[in-house]
Amino acid sequence: VAGVDFMAETASILNQEKHVLLPNPESCCPMAAFLDTKKVKDYKRENPGLPVVTYVNSTAAVKAESDVCCTSSNSINIVKKISKEFGTKAVLFGPDSNLADYTEQFSGIKCIKMPEEGHCYVHSQITLDDYNSAKEAHPEGIVLVHPECKRNVRDASDFVGSTAQMYNRVKSSNSEEIEFIIGTEMGLLERMAEDFPEKKFYPIREKLICYNMKKHTLELIKYVLENLDDKTYEVKVPQAIANRALKPIEKMLELS
Repeated sequence: VAGVDFMAETASILNQEKHVLLPNPESCCPMAAFLDTKKVKDYKRENPGLPVVTYVNSTAAVKAESDVCCTSSNSINIVKKISKEFGTKAVLFGPDSNLADYTEQFSGIKCIKMPEEGHCYVHSQITLDDYNSAKEAHPEGIVLVHPECKRNVRDASDFVGSTAQMYNRVKSSNSEEIEFIIGTEMGLLERMAEDFPEKKFYPIREKLICYNMKKHTLELIKYVLENLDDKTYEVKVPQAIANRALKPIEKMLELS
């Protein structure tokens, strides 16, 4: 798994019989680190009866304490359905506070943030000034941003969606839609520039880089592939946690 730690953990949860390898064990997700099991239990104790919705960008242990998981593309639908199932008008939502705010804004369901300060350092650094500067430089540019961005940035933009939704928005664009301003990690911009050479892409601000994702190198990946028995790189979620963490993932698929 050439991604961050929670991705490898999720792969292990879904494939307990397989060997999951992470080329750089130091590739962690700072956002996922905002929420641990103690905090989840504290929020549950303070808000009895509310369903716990956790972003897939969370640790296996946190997933194990959850009622359902969600992605950035299905969070609105998941929150509506799980709150209806629980008979509540609020949910506990973590660890990304901006995604919680976005989900609350469009679901009408109160999303209590676990924790209040949880965020993605890549998306949260995008400001309204960045938006204005990018639009001034490229006035014809259609602005696409991720729901992990702050509300004022989202509200100003032309399209808000997950990376897959942003990609599909460009893919389905007409011949008159040429210029796009991209508000997410630069890897998506690079991929779209390669896949859609007839379009023009501009970052909403410079250096939108997830440095933890970039810790994987071709040399490390090559080494891991040539040394599959080296347990240093294996990510194995304990069976007891994996069994519990699988349930909210399956619940998400059921509600999707």
